[in-house]
Amino acid sequence: MPKELMSGNEAFAAGAWAAGVRVGAGYPGTPSTEILENLKNYPDIASEWSVNEKVALEVGIGASLGGARTLVTMKHVGLNVAADPLFTAGYVGVNGGLVIVVADDPAMHSSQNEQDSRHYAVAAKLPMLEPSDSGEAFLFMQTAFSISERFDTPVLVRTTTRLSHGQSVVDNPKKRVMPGESGFTRNPRKYVMIPAFAREAHERVEARLLEMAAWSSRESGLNRIEMGSDTSVGYITSGVAYTYLREVAPQASVLKLGMVNPLPLDLIREFAGKVDRLVIVEELDPVIEQAVRGLGIPCEGKSLFPLTGEFEPGMLGVALGLAPKPQKPASFPVAIPPRPPALCPGCPHRDVFNTLRDMGAVVTGDIGCYTLGVLPPYSAMDTCIDMGASLTVAQGLEVSGGVKGNAPLVAVIGDSTFAHSGITGLVNAAYNGRNSMILVLDNGTTAMTGMQPNPTTGVTIDGRETFSLRYDLLAQAVGIKPENFREINAYKPGEIRSTLVDMLGRDGLSLVVVRGTCVIFKRKQAKQQKGSAS
Repeated sequence: MPKELMSGNEAFAAGAWAAGVRVGAGYPGTPSTEILENLKNYPDIASEWSVNEKVALEVGIGASLGGARTLVTMKHVGLNVAADPLFTAGYVGVNGGLVIVVADDPAMHSSQNEQDSRHYAVAAKLPMLEPSDSGEAFLFMQTAFSISERFDTPVLVRTTTRLSHGQSVVDNPKKRVMPGESGFTRNPRKYVMIPAFAREAHERVEARLLEMAAWSSRESGLNRIEMGSDTSVGYITSGVAYTYLREVAPQASVLKLGMVNPLPLDLIREFAGKVDRLVIVEELDPVIEQAVRGLGIPCEGKSLFPLTGEFEPGMLGVALGLAPKPQKPASFPVAIPPRPPALCPGCPHRDVFNTLRDMGAVVTGDIGCYTLGVLPPYSAMDTCIDMGASLTVAQGLEVSGGVKGNAPLVAVIGDSTFAHSGITGLVNAAYNGRNSMILVLDNGTTAMTGMQPNPTTGVTIDGRETFSLRYDLLAQAVGIKPENFREINAYKPGEIRSTLVDMLGRDGLSLVVVRGTCVIFKRKQAKQQKGSAS
């Protein structure tokens, strides 16, 4: 069988293609972005960057009901955005298989929080698989679609930053198996979740969980007991933590979980009976540990390991007493200066934040590379909560009277984030008669996650030209006065300052779009043009 070295994200895409996926939807977010970017390169798959994760999942639900195997991708905070349809999707079920890959980010390499998506699987009563390496990412993707159709349910697949971006060997026969196609069949009792039908659906969900738990224990092949020479300690683990554990304890007795919801309770009881001491090795929250304790089985877990951050083999070895504590690193005679992340030289956002700082503005910020405006030398951002919150937090500050003195109040948001979750905040501000100033920093791409297109760019995921969102017409549609809308050049600091001063002196809601193409995106475009010309 042909072997390939693949990242986890490449393997997820390859596995989805092999499983006969026909539709892919998602929103870019590190560390999940590359799944869809790779999937779009496979033939016979309709892929899209959706406007946000909720939309992506709803598109996925529709495609599934239409009979197509469908993949939806997002990072952990994106699953928060998609939570509304997620919970009901479990009640509705599927026609074609529906798999949602969610990428957690332990240690928050590129995220505003460090959450554990396994809680969503438990809360939404959905199965969740968790591969340990790229090879399993490839295989589990195919298994996930089979589970989805067998049990009439969406399936969550959890990955983490190390799995998504790390590489390992994949046995890839490069064969695509297409399931039998079926179109949409009208079935309101199954697909229309009015209370009477939803009550019936909930009963099906609970019965399904029990059936899947029994199947997971005995038939699935996703969970396995690996008895080693040492039975004094047994380990229950999953995901990339399994890979690390095997590195530091190759002879250990391990219950390796590939399905983390519902848990294989019978298998856990069996394994616990074979070892003297039970240790749960899991990143982030004690999800498995709490479930094991709920069975009345004594175990250890977070008493040994941290609740935050990433695991790695060295840390595991020390925590388990299998490796000595590392020696204190040698000190240097001269302190090494810190190198925090910074806006790139030539970044179009720089002059905006310089101006906001000099004006003493209270700035409600948002998610994107421009969040770096909080750091010196700008120090020009005061809040950052979630996608789109800049607009609505500013409205809350305004209505509460919380900004004292004469400090101007300005909401700052990027173009992709504005399309994702800012438009509803704009409508809310206009509807409720707020006087906020909104700055949209449009750099021509979704820069933070790797230069993906979005509805403001006029290009789709496959390079097809489409409409580009018109800020002026949007402002007009929500009722912003024509004189309170302006588009300006990001590379003209004098124009930025004069426009902000002018707009802050006007009555009513104002919208200012600051345009300037990301310098790295410019280089990428120039390289592509050079390549196509040659």
